[in-house]
Amino acid sequence: MAETLGSLVDKLTIKCIREFYLKKALTSKKSLFPAAQLKQKLGVLTRQKKLLDEEIDTFISTALRGKSVLREEKLKLYNKPQDIGRIGKIDTTGQAIDGLAKKNFELWQLEDEARRTDKPLAYIGQIKRKIDLANQQRNDLIDKIDELFEKNITGIKRK
Repeated sequence: MAETLGSLVDKLTIKCIREFYLKKALTSKKSLFPAAQLKQKLGVLTRQKKLLDEEIDTFISTALRGKSVLREEKLKLYNKPQDIGRIGKIDTTGQAIDGLAKKNFELWQLEDEARRTDKPLAYIGQIKRKIDLANQQRNDLIDKIDELFEKNITGIKRK
């Protein structure tokens, strides 16, 4: 699968969430991991984010020259049709990026909830259903970023 702006932004938001939780674990007295290991992971994450920032800039630059894949058709069919596209009215790329960041944060929290061992499997199953819907919305937001970016790039090229 070719990277698109939406998929790159998705990766960046996830790295930002991971950074938030690593820093939180560093200041927590209840962390399961030693501080040295957390700091090492933060260093790796910082390098990864820098590379991803550069990749996003390069993608935008090549997109402006007509050399990037702006959208990629999704072939996933595991959700009900009525669950697809339920992200509300989004008119700008910034709104779509904001929505994606929030959705990834929600997914992170749901995944943490699904890993609980003090809850019955029926409860975990309910959380899994919420994860499925949130993940569909995440994919819809990635597609929306790509759609709006393509629209904006097309407008720039015509000028």
